[in-house]
Amino acid sequence: MVHTRCRLLPQALLSLIVESRRVSVFRLVEHRKMAYDDRNRAFLQAFMGRSTLTFEEAQPVLAAILSVGGERVDPTDVTEDQFYAYLDAANRTISQFDLEIRSSLPQDPQAQEDPPQRVWALVNNTSDPLTQLATTYTADEVAFIKRLLDYMFLTNNTVRTEGMCVAQLQAVGLHKAPTTRPATDEPSQTQSAASQSLTMTQAEKTIRNLIEEGWFQKSRKGYLTLTPRALMELRGWLAMEYNDEESTKIRFCAACKDMVTVGQRCADIHCEGRLHDHCIRNFFRMQQAEQCPVCQAEWPGDHFVGERAINTSSRPSGVVRRSTPASSRPSVEPSTRSTPSRMVLEQNLDEDSE
Repeated sequence: MVHTRCRLLPQALLSLIVESRRVSVFRLVEHRKMAYDDRNRAFLQAFMGRSTLTFEEAQPVLAAILSVGGERVDPTDVTEDQFYAYLDAANRTISQFDLEIRSSLPQDPQAQEDPPQRVWALVNNTSDPLTQLATTYTADEVAFIKRLLDYMFLTNNTVRTEGMCVAQLQAVGLHKAPTTRPATDEPSQTQSAASQSLTMTQAEKTIRNLIEEGWFQKSRKGYLTLTPRALMELRGWLAMEYNDEESTKIRFCAACKDMVTVGQRCADIHCEGRLHDHCIRNFFRMQQAEQCPVCQAEWPGDHFVGERAINTSSRPSGVVRRSTPASSRPSVEPSTRSTPSRMVLEQNLDEDSE
């Protein structure tokens, strides 16, 4: 009998331990639920009022929240651990609504700090991004936005030049929807396409709104690109929309595995090697060699993705442009001088006036 008790004792202890752990997990979950209080709600409200948020931007927000009903908290006293705790609590709460707080690093080298500040954004995990835009933009404006994206990731994203951007003048020039009659030759479809056109003024206003709302950003040279918030929101949709078995328009960084719209590429146009500017230094340091992560060839450092790809592809490598003396330049009357962009602009204005 004693031996039987001894044999049953370990099983009893095991059951007790399992039950104890189950109670502990239950209490932990309940504690987490109870820990979500008005401070967390205030933080989530503040987050939703912004398109993006960095740690430095969150410090005064959290300091104001933590100062309510107690001693004043200085923004510099707010730690990253506190920030991450509030992000984690917010993510657990909004996940039931198919929302998520994601983070990314800015890809624009001109706007980057050293080290670059990570950006957080509230994104929708389920609905189509263009459907989301339809809540604040008209059907004609959404069609115009789709034309902008098509230009960025199809027209201006070739094997030799991965621009993935659009000059603002070119963007405004996309205000008219294509009027090519489909193969079925149905008048209703042609009329539907024509009804999606915008005027140049409407196109300019839509672009301004997209910049103000944090979807597009404008470079010093006037090129429009997607912001970190837009890339986080559109990442999956862009890959589904523009990648297929025949061609890969959306490529990802070999270091961080995030989408690359600004960065560097392998010299081999058929190689998939891409790296963000902010990933290159640490990646090559760990690799101990400046080689392509895919084909192992020497990394060139002068083959770019983004706006720089357009600027470098417009002039032959190794050729230095010499300035022509003013005395030897042919004289051109100002009244007869007309650039292609000006001609396009005048043509669009004439068509709009009709």
